[in-house]
Amino acid sequence: MAGNGALDARERGAVLDRLAAERFDVLVIGGGVTGAGAALDAASRGLRVALVESHDLASGTSSRSSKLIHGGLRYLEQFDFRLVYEALRERDLLVSKIAPHLVRPVSFLYPLQKKVVERPYVGAGLALYDAMEGTRRPVPRHRHLSARGARKRAPALSPRRLAGGMLYYDAQVDDARYTLTVARTAAAHGAVIATRASAVGLLRAPHGERVTGARVRDEETGRLLEVSAEAVVVCAGVWTDLVYELAGVRAAYRVRMSKGVHIVVPRAAVDADTGMILRTEKSVLFLIPWGQHWIVGTTDTDFSGDRAEPTPAAEDIEYILAAANRVLARPLTRADVIAVYAGLRPLVDPNGGDDAKPTTKVSREHVVDVSLPGLASIAGGKFTTYRVMARDVIDAVVPAIGREVPGSVTDQVPLLGADGLAAVRPAAGRLAEDYGVTRATVEHLLGRYGTLAAEVLDLIRADAGLGRPLSEGHPYLRAEVAYAVTYEDALHVEDVLMRRTRLFIESADSGTVAAAEVSTIMGRLLGWSRRRRAAETRRYLDLVRAGQPVPAIDPGPAPDRALAG
Repeated sequence: MAGNGALDARERGAVLDRLAAERFDVLVIGGGVTGAGAALDAASRGLRVALVESHDLASGTSSRSSKLIHGGLRYLEQFDFRLVYEALRERDLLVSKIAPHLVRPVSFLYPLQKKVVERPYVGAGLALYDAMEGTRRPVPRHRHLSARGARKRAPALSPRRLAGGMLYYDAQVDDARYTLTVARTAAAHGAVIATRASAVGLLRAPHGERVTGARVRDEETGRLLEVSAEAVVVCAGVWTDLVYELAGVRAAYRVRMSKGVHIVVPRAAVDADTGMILRTEKSVLFLIPWGQHWIVGTTDTDFSGDRAEPTPAAEDIEYILAAANRVLARPLTRADVIAVYAGLRPLVDPNGGDDAKPTTKVSREHVVDVSLPGLASIAGGKFTTYRVMARDVIDAVVPAIGREVPGSVTDQVPLLGADGLAAVRPAAGRLAEDYGVTRATVEHLLGRYGTLAAEVLDLIRADAGLGRPLSEGHPYLRAEVAYAVTYEDALHVEDVLMRRTRLFIESADSGTVAAAEVSTIMGRLLGWSRRRRAAETRRYLDLVRAGQPVPAIDPGPAPDRALAG
């Protein structure tokens, strides 16, 4: 029987004790979406599963994406039909069954500037995109727009050279919240999950022929423990090669890091009721609606710096602004930029690497490697196809488990918060009355937690003060901070402001104004002293300040326009 999947930060010591005392079938290293997905895949097959993450869930690439669940329209031009087909199937599964509370359809307008040439070419591509999806579809088909129709949907478009438009649909997601929900669903099926627990070595059988677990260091206390497992699965993204060094073996592939930079601008900066996709000289650029903001990006360039904190460069921002401004009547400027964030794609070259090939041309296919008995890794892929990736890497270690293991069932396992959603959404008004909050509050919570919103509302019922906004002008509630500690394993202020909420990239102050209140709420639950609360607040402010302003961009009054990571 599945539980409620609560990851209670107050019980962290007991979780570490379990890691040290029990023997697991599968130990997953890495708490991004693929690692969380692998833990869920294995746990839902009835296996005993543990997951360790050196920082916070989704703290790397899985919180720094374009926040899209999509088939990858541009991959059609590269004739990567298998990837597009697979991604479209996964997109529709997430929208309709697995996570309808978290993954929502979103429209995109492709502005046409060459009526005679572009319309039949783009139209044919979108027709193929629709055809590959099939007839049972949770999103509308594409349609053609005249120049007037395109301007009606997006008045921000410059009428100069606008010859019409194509409207099609994909989906979007809060990537960090999605990853967290996958991890919680894995916990509901029995997985033991520990964050800020680093794998610092791999355990080997007496004669070294197989991997039997990992040495793990608790980054909060320095405690060292050994986690025993029949198989170890590495889902470490751009850190994969470092984990392999622990084993003293070489992977059958090379991870090539590609930096993707996004900027965040206010919704008022672009007058449109639809997202947009624009062709650039290198790839494509998205303008993605994001609450009261737009996310604009991305870049796709080789990266060889600090993989923990990739830094956007001035040319990254200039490229994004210039690409967007080619079609906008009112150009975006540096002053419009509220935040900038960068993530790293773990692209895979199974043949050892061809750095002359642009990263935009490197396949997004994933690769599974079994270098030693009991050790498998996976890299590459897309956020959209995480479930398939998780299935494939768990399939790869099934022989090491030593008994019959059922096949993957995650295509039939809705994430926590999805079950019963259709019946709860119409009851938003009644719930608002029952809990003494506004309907907007209930709808906000349903959009973030699905049916688990009742757990957040219960906190407000117990303490009405938690129903107040965490930061003026933003929808997040103080109750969400308490919930982040008691259900979502938040250990530090940064976990709440960067990933449990997205104030780090959504507020002009990067969430610094709310930091002290977050520290106070967390401190009550975690038993922090007044000194510890002050230290946590300072720690967050230091993290914000550490995001150095992009060269040649006026950062405005500190701490405005801090870089988001």
